[in-house]
Amino acid sequence: MSTALPRAASRTAPLPPGSRRPEPGRTPRPRAPRAPGAHTAAGRYRYDLGAEAWWWSPEVYAVLGLPSGPTAPSADLLLGAVHRDDQPRVRGALTESCTTGTPFAVEHRMLRPDGSVRTVVLVGEPETGPDGGVTALSGLVVDVTDGRPAEPPAVDEQVRALETEVEQLRTAMASRAAIEQAKGVLMLLMGCGDQVAFDLLAHISSHTHRKVRDVAGAIIESASGGNPLPADVRAILHDACPPGPHGV
Repeated sequence: MSTALPRAASRTAPLPPGSRRPEPGRTPRPRAPRAPGAHTAAGRYRYDLGAEAWWWSPEVYAVLGLPSGPTAPSADLLLGAVHRDDQPRVRGALTESCTTGTPFAVEHRMLRPDGSVRTVVLVGEPETGPDGGVTALSGLVVDVTDGRPAEPPAVDEQVRALETEVEQLRTAMASRAAIEQAKGVLMLLMGCGDQVAFDLLAHISSHTHRKVRDVAGAIIESASGGNPLPADVRAILHDACPPGPHGV
């Protein structure tokens, strides 16, 4: 089975959260494989439409029941593990999101090589370029099998539980995106690295009694010309950042 997802006009897209672009001439060090039998319920993925390239974390391999590393991520590998009856829904959600920029969360059955069947939720959040076109799709592959009750609840309870779970996942993804953007602003202002920028966010959060994602949101809004920074956040930034043309 060959699965072709829509392509983007641009080939420029950010790296997955937490990853670093390798230096020229240097081969990235591969991550150590997980021990046999290890299981993590959720993994992250990213699809770059311009390069038609997939990336996903080792946890996705664990959800699929595959060893991490030997097989390159692809749409065929992901959809090939989906139960045959559920493949049209999953493929349709991926295609629509890449084409129209619509976020999605679709529950389906996953068939593992050992014959076991898992219940998985695939969550997708499109990323758009300056022209509004979709450039990438990122999200989570979550194995929710072990969290299911022994006795199935009423249908309306199942729907509410799934909606709550999906909303929590989307909130977590939105928070991560805001923090990454705020770190980028601080790295530009201070000329510092990724870890120093995050440490400063955590410092501001601790001393202003705000959540890290709320601090990140305030920095992004101020940097984009929105509301000015709260006074306590501004005071800490003024102490940490040297004056310059890019001050927030």
